[in-house]
Amino acid sequence: MSNTALKYESAPDQALTVEDYLAQGHTPMMAQYHIIKAEHLDCLLFFRMGDFYELFFDDAVQAAGALDITLTKRGKSNGNDIAMCGVPFHSYEPYLAKLIQMGFKVAICEQIETPEEAKARTKREGKPASKSLVQRGVVRVVTQGTLTEDTLLDARENNYLAALTDIGGQYGLAWLDFSTGSFWVQPVLHNNLNIAIERINPRELLLSDTLSEKEGCKDILKAIQNKLTRQPLSLFDAQNAQRRLESLFGVETLESFGTFSRAEIAAAGALIDYIDRTQKGKIPYLARPIQVNTGSVMEIDGATRRNLELMRTLSGDRKGSLLATIDRTMTGAGGRLLAARLASPLTDIMALNQRQLEIEAFLNDKKNRENFREKLKSAPDMERALARLTVGRGSPRDLGVIRDGLTIAETLHALLKTTGNTALDTIVGQLQQNIDLQKINDLFHTALEADLPFLDRDGGLIKRGYNTKLDELRTLRDKSKRHIASLQSKYRDITGIDTLKISYNNVLGFFIDVTARHADKLMVKIGDNEVEARKENPFIHRQTLANNVRFTTPELSELERDLASADDKALAIEQEIFSQFVEKIFTLSADIGRTASGLAALDVALALATLAAEQNYVRPTLDNSTTFKIEQGRHPVVEAALSKQSENFIANNSDLSSGQQLWLLTGPNMAGKSTFLRQNALIAILAQMGSYVPAASAHIGIIDRLFSRVGAADDLARGQSTFMVEMVETATILNQATNRSLVILDEIGRGTATFDGLSIAWACVEQLHEITECRALFATHYHELTALQTRLKSLRCYSLAVKEWKGDIVFLHTVTEGAADQSYGIHVAKLAGMPANVVARAQEILGMLSSGEQSSALSKLGDDLPLFSQTPEPIKQKPSKTDQRLAAIDPDTLSPREALDIIYDLKKSLKD
Repeated sequence: MSNTALKYESAPDQALTVEDYLAQGHTPMMAQYHIIKAEHLDCLLFFRMGDFYELFFDDAVQAAGALDITLTKRGKSNGNDIAMCGVPFHSYEPYLAKLIQMGFKVAICEQIETPEEAKARTKREGKPASKSLVQRGVVRVVTQGTLTEDTLLDARENNYLAALTDIGGQYGLAWLDFSTGSFWVQPVLHNNLNIAIERINPRELLLSDTLSEKEGCKDILKAIQNKLTRQPLSLFDAQNAQRRLESLFGVETLESFGTFSRAEIAAAGALIDYIDRTQKGKIPYLARPIQVNTGSVMEIDGATRRNLELMRTLSGDRKGSLLATIDRTMTGAGGRLLAARLASPLTDIMALNQRQLEIEAFLNDKKNRENFREKLKSAPDMERALARLTVGRGSPRDLGVIRDGLTIAETLHALLKTTGNTALDTIVGQLQQNIDLQKINDLFHTALEADLPFLDRDGGLIKRGYNTKLDELRTLRDKSKRHIASLQSKYRDITGIDTLKISYNNVLGFFIDVTARHADKLMVKIGDNEVEARKENPFIHRQTLANNVRFTTPELSELERDLASADDKALAIEQEIFSQFVEKIFTLSADIGRTASGLAALDVALALATLAAEQNYVRPTLDNSTTFKIEQGRHPVVEAALSKQSENFIANNSDLSSGQQLWLLTGPNMAGKSTFLRQNALIAILAQMGSYVPAASAHIGIIDRLFSRVGAADDLARGQSTFMVEMVETATILNQATNRSLVILDEIGRGTATFDGLSIAWACVEQLHEITECRALFATHYHELTALQTRLKSLRCYSLAVKEWKGDIVFLHTVTEGAADQSYGIHVAKLAGMPANVVARAQEILGMLSSGEQSSALSKLGDDLPLFSQTPEPIKQKPSKTDQRLAAIDPDTLSPREALDIIYDLKKSLKD
């Protein structure tokens, strides 16, 4: 069972039959409900009844509470009240979205035959028509990882369904985006499980019951309990999985895709089996699985991702994150690809250089860059339309999406070729359309209307001229409609009733509508000869309302039959053509998917080029050294925020190259240490996702793992204090970092006693320097650590510059060589608005503690507690001469020249 567990007081018994339920006193419909519900006990059952999806019994109780809708009753079944609630069929998606977001699985049960078909079937079975019951069946189980509707998905976020398995101690991870067809597999070491899962961030994770209880996995999975879907171990059988995958992709062997471990195959096969079962045999287009090799991506643990606010801020908002700051994409697919690249920075230099070349191609060509982006703006989301069409949930508008997307791709392909830039060859190849794609695009332009209906049953999707029979039926239908309009004029003339009109509703069909005071003119006086009476007065009474009376005529009824027949036949033809087009899409799904990927890749290259041009980013040099040299580096998010306030960011250098790979950073709070630490981590991530970076220059040796322990909070869910969280994260870093890693540490040891904290921080610095030998930035308030510079040859001390002026301090936000001489904590407290008496007392205590013996100073302080001291009056300062001069100036009487002279004079007086 998955996610939000369902609670049942008396769940249906899977062993019972319809006859069993009828014998217990249930109605036929409720017996049908129980049979279907028994097969979907882990789901809320949306049971289609006319224009509503109804929920019954315990499902109704839980859904009504979750959705805040009315819980009512629907008679009795087996002598008990039936709890019931429902949502409208035509607007069910918002309710479904809310339930899915809360972790429920929902089984959609539809009527799979019409009432007329049910009566005909019952008659064939030799039963009376009154005993007919419309057949129903579950057509789909909706889960967090199997969504396709735009209303249930974020256009710019991937929606991953993942599976994890363990075979012989080897872990295999597979994940796919059901809504786009992207598919990956990866072998994973046990100590990297949480890192891999955090990187993918699946909406739903399948795993076996045994694995979820395995020692060592329980703690890793505890944080994502609401995403877990436990499945029988048999679902993860590697042999069955291999056969299923080979069948799905039409290959003799999976070796052409890569060398996959049994665990990877088992995980990938489990995904396919789960989709097959939840979608009732309908599997969407899926690309061939791509293997993510160990070491091919920069590993970033979950704490680091959160602390650096890569995808979301700590409060959970997209706005203010690194992703939101750098996102200049024009399409949903481009936004998803950008997010995927940011989540998985590469370690492959060749691949990164290719991404840089694509950016460079557009960075130096502003005219083409803007032209291409303008065209991309109207590119629809082909990936998601393709998924809906291939899984049987597509609409005519999705065909329009494919048509319009292919057309834009064709245009962009032609324009890209004219640039002659070989750096864009990969994208050009993806956008190049073979003859089959060109044919299908031409076909859609010929056959499909420009404005398409949402549902195929609405009709009106095929252009005139495409199908002769359809055109004939439409002509007949149009003639009938014109004939009805002429009948209205005719009947007005016959009766002399100018307000007579011919209307339509679903109950009566077409009818003649007159006001009650005119009804007598249309009433037939039958007399002895009905035939003759009808000839004189053809109007037949149908319905009487309070203010209106409705009639028909034999002529109108005949026209209605002709019109209904033509409409039904025309709709049947359009639906058949729609089905044929969807089938064509299915056969070309791989080609369409490749084209959609090309548009996304183009969008990302253009977006990152635009970002680099707007923000003055530079191309970083990447190699296999252990260099980390950033000149005039900037924090991309903080810089963007400051620019909105017309303020400039203070850039800083960093150089963690060999011989100085460990920087010990000191300085007061608010000076900018954390910003400096984070900006270097973010520059590294941007560089290895293939982007340009916010700096004057950057040379980075490929980083295999990035660790950042900057800021911490209590983890109450796990019963861990802030200090414990800090220690766990630090332990992870010290245990897993290598000499190719980048480590960012801030204020290690601050959550405990001073000497304990200092000792821990000291030992951590030694470990990073002597054992790990990684590139590291270590910020601290323990100034005693600066003594390590004389003992550790690759450690360098740096600080954030501060300037004292007239008793206050000014943070310069510049990194300078050397240790800070004091922390300025009391100055910061004063800036924060601390009461003046507290600030004064703190300065007094600091002076005593700094004078010499701490123990005697503490004893004296204890004997001299100012318990009853009053808050001193704020010191009233006399206005300076400059203040007096400024107060005396009347700006409205000054000429520009006089104002300038005063400014120069004031500036001179400050120097004096």
